[in-house]
Amino acid sequence: MSDARTRRPRADAQRNHDRILAAADEVFREQGTGASLEKIARQAGVAIGTLYGHFPNRRALCAALLRERHTALFEFGDQLPRQGSALDALAKWMRAVTAHAAAYRGLATLLMESLDDEASELHEACGRMAAITEALLHAAREAGAVRDDVTAADVHALMNAAAWMREQVQEDMADHLLDLMVNGLRPGHEPVKR
Repeated sequence: MSDARTRRPRADAQRNHDRILAAADEVFREQGTGASLEKIARQAGVAIGTLYGHFPNRRALCAALLRERHTALFEFGDQLPRQGSALDALAKWMRAVTAHAAAYRGLATLLMESLDDEASELHEACGRMAAITEALLHAAREAGAVRDDVTAADVHALMNAAAWMREQVQEDMADHLLDLMVNGLRPGHEPVKR
């Protein structure tokens, strides 16, 4: 009988955890990552203290919500060097990260902030994205497919801007603008004189 009592709270806790994640996904899709955590708790049917018991802050909630998506994104990124040209690999990565960061309004900003914040629950995932970006950019630069003055920070800023654009314009327009950005990385495009 004591075994049943000890298992039940864990099953309840797992159900609450899963309900909070499902509610967060729905609310973040509707309102963005800045949505009220109280609303997420209400929608999940739990008290706000229960939400904070599982996820101490917004970034922890986002990190848990994105865990499977991050894994899939990293697997995709790891396969890219073996597929096509170096510039194509970088462009595919930029498109994938842009789509990932645009899953919820405000997520791109949260990810960019977490890249430099070692205390953020998203920092490790952002570091992994940065490492893949750096490797793909290096390969494209070595292949002569990308201008020498392009840095990983430039590529991150472009992906962040592209994710923001996906929040503002129709998807096909955002994709077109990302294509223009990628083409601007190619050699032969002189920097604009200021």
